[in-house]
Amino acid sequence: MTAAELDEILTFRWPSVVRRVMADGSDDWLKGFVRSVAKHGKRPNWRPSFKQEQIMRRLLTEIGKAPEPEVRLIED
Repeated sequence: MTAAELDEILTFRWPSVVRRVMADGSDDWLKGFVRSVAKHGKRPNWRPSFKQEQIMRRLLTEIGKAPEPEVRLIED
């Protein structure tokens, strides 16, 4: 995983992974994992281990296939 790819994942795609995992009744280990990646990803020199990267990619693939809930805008 390149630094640019990691930055893109953490900035644009990981927040939706966190929202989905927290909302869908996933097990505590998975919830802890996605929170840990979000937390450690803020450190400038953090890089996922090989195993973490594999889990991250699997989650991105699985969650990327599921449609994002439609956002309802509230207008004044």
